[in-house]
Amino acid sequence: MNPTPPRIAELTAPAAWRVVDFISDLHLQASEPATVAAWEHYMAHTRADAVFILGDLFEVWVGDDVLGANDAEAQFEAHCSHILRTTAQRCAVFFMHGNRDFLLGAAFAQAAGLQLLTDPTALVFGAQRWLLTHGDALCLDDTDYLQFRTQVRSPAWQATFLAQPLAERRAIARGLRAQSEARKKSGAVYADVDAAAARSWLQAAQAHELIHGHTHKPADHAFGTDLQRRVLSDWDAAATPPRAEVLRLRLGGDAVQVQRLAASQAVLDH
Repeated sequence: MNPTPPRIAELTAPAAWRVVDFISDLHLQASEPATVAAWEHYMAHTRADAVFILGDLFEVWVGDDVLGANDAEAQFEAHCSHILRTTAQRCAVFFMHGNRDFLLGAAFAQAAGLQLLTDPTALVFGAQRWLLTHGDALCLDDTDYLQFRTQVRSPAWQATFLAQPLAERRAIARGLRAQSEARKKSGAVYADVDAAAARSWLQAAQAHELIHGHTHKPADHAFGTDLQRRVLSDWDAAATPPRAEVLRLRLGGDAVQVQRLAASQAVLDH
């Protein structure tokens, strides 16, 4: 039995918007310079009216107080903040929490010029409603993760975690990342989005198109009557072939064109 759909926020695009971009699952970290460089280039040159980051921008986020620290990791995070803030001076930049950066808060958002989005949110653009989510809450078969998600999203857990010294939080994060990498290498099969739950969310949002990340399985899925599920790519610019994809909505007249573009191509496509 599928859980009741969550409360769905709504965002109406300004009438002037013509191009909207979606990215997710970049997992930015200083140890992956090729991906960071690809993201920087895209952010510096995109001519979209708005960029929506649907979670897991960062590999890990242990609290907004990293911006006041003096270690190398904090310097990297401050650099990313600068990139975001510079982009936000040209176009709207929205951020939705993922399973890696759910602790990113209002302080960092303000410093970086981000507009925080509730998960899920219905975007009204081009006379259509597009349901946006990170995607993890729809992977119903991953019961262990969903239990963990409920725990770490609670205000009490977050208050306790954030009260620990920054060095301890970073150490805990490194341990969780090591566990995640070990699971990947073990060949574990990850749950996908539950189709019935996705249909239920779309019906509650009065939308026909679902856009999400999290699963790292970029594709367009038709399901149900006139329903579409569009899965965003993860980013790994050092992979063969490189992965760094942008999902773009382009408004022309009353119709919206959906494009999948490499980030390098997205900055040339006007």
